[in-house]
Amino acid sequence: MTIGAGPHGPGVLVIEPMGNAGRFLVEAADRLGLRLYAATHKDIHDGYPDWLRSALAGVCATDLADAPRALGDMEAFCRRHAIAGIAACFELFTPLAALLARRVGLPGNDPLLARAARNKILMGEVFAAAGIPAPRGRVVNEVAEARHVARSGDLGWPLVVKPAEQGGSWGVTVVDGPDRLAAAVRAARQYTHARPHGLELDARALVQEYIPGEEYSCETVVADGVAYPLPVVRKDTTDGRYRIETGHTCPSGLPVALARAVQHIAARAALAVGVRNGIAHTEVKIPPGTRTPYVIETGARLPGDNLCEIVEAATGVNEAVAYLQAVLGRVPETVPSLTEAATIRFLLPEHGGVLRQVFIPEEPGTHSEWHLRPGDTVPEPADSACRIGHVVARAHTVREARELADRVIARSRVEVG
Repeated sequence: MTIGAGPHGPGVLVIEPMGNAGRFLVEAADRLGLRLYAATHKDIHDGYPDWLRSALAGVCATDLADAPRALGDMEAFCRRHAIAGIAACFELFTPLAALLARRVGLPGNDPLLARAARNKILMGEVFAAAGIPAPRGRVVNEVAEARHVARSGDLGWPLVVKPAEQGGSWGVTVVDGPDRLAAAVRAARQYTHARPHGLELDARALVQEYIPGEEYSCETVVADGVAYPLPVVRKDTTDGRYRIETGHTCPSGLPVALARAVQHIAARAALAVGVRNGIAHTEVKIPPGTRTPYVIETGARLPGDNLCEIVEAATGVNEAVAYLQAVLGRVPETVPSLTEAATIRFLLPEHGGVLRQVFIPEEPGTHSEWHLRPGDTVPEPADSACRIGHVVARAHTVREARELADRVIARSRVEVG
C-alpha cells in the first residue's frame, strides 16, 4: 500500500505513528529528509488524518496485536523498502520494535529487556537489580491480596494502585485508606486490551508506596549504548485520589546539581530497561528535604503531552530529531541552543458530561488547541482523557511563562452539561 513519494533519504518504519508524538516524528523526518513509513492495521490507517497520510511514503498493513504475524510482515516490508531505522510511538510496541530491529539487523533496543519498558512489574524488578531508587511495590491479582499488603503496613499510607501495563494516568489511584482499596484495584485491573489495536495487556495490579515531593520528567536519548541526557521538565498534577497532569514547564527550575542528578538517574533507568538505540521518557519525584530522585516509571518512547514542543521552545533541542538519529545509528543532536522558557497548561473539566462550550482567550506569547469540541462526551476527571484543551506559553523566564499560561487558563471558560 503506497501513499506518496516523499523524500529520497533513508527510510524509517514507525510502528503506529498515531500517537501524541506522531506529528513531532513527522516534522523531524521532514527536517532530516527521511522517508517515513507506518506499520499499522488497515482499519486504523483508514482513520488517519490527512496530515499523517500525506507525510507517509508507504504503509505496512498488518495486525500489531499478533506479534509473529506482524514481525513477518514488517521484516518483509523493511527488506523490500530498504528501511534503515525502526521507531515506535507507543511504549506498548517498544518490545515489538526491538525484536524487529534485531531480526533485520538495524540499531535497536535490547529485546530481552524491552518488555520492562512497558510492564511496570518487570520495570520494578530491573530497577531493584540495578540499584535505582524507586517506589517499593507488591503485585496483586485481586482485592484480597491488596488488603493483605495494606494490613502488613510495609508500604504505609497512602498507597498508589496502578495497572501493570497502561499509560496516561489511566487506572492510577492514590488511596489514603482501606475503604477505597477495592475500587482502586478494580480500576487498575479493568484494562485487559489496549485500544485501538486490541493488544493484550498484563491485567495484574501493582500496589506501591507513595513517594511525596515535586514531580519532574526527563528524556534520555541512547545511541549505540551511550546515554545523552535531555533537559529536565517540571510537572504539575492534581491532588487527591486521581493524579492528572495539569501542565509541564521547561526548564525545571531545579538547582544545576539536582537537575544533573535527575538526568543521571533517568539515564540509568533508560539503560536498565534495555534502551540501546532510542529514547526513554522517565518520570521522577524528589522527596522533600532530600536530593535523591526516585524513578516512578520510564517508557522507551518520545514523551506525550506536547513535551517535544515545550523542550524545543525552551532549549532548542528537538527530541524527535534526536530519536530518529539514534534509531538510524547516528550521534544525536542534544546540545541546547536556547535559554528561554516554555510551559503547557491543560484545561480540565470539573465533572464529566457533554461539552456545551469552551472558550480559550488569545494572548501574545501563547497559542492554544482544543482536544474536544462542543457536543463531545467529556469523561469524568480521573485521567488525561478528560482534557478539553491546552495552552502553550513562551517567555524569557520560567516565572513569566507560568504566569502567562495561568492567566490564560484562569480566563478560559468550560461548560459541561
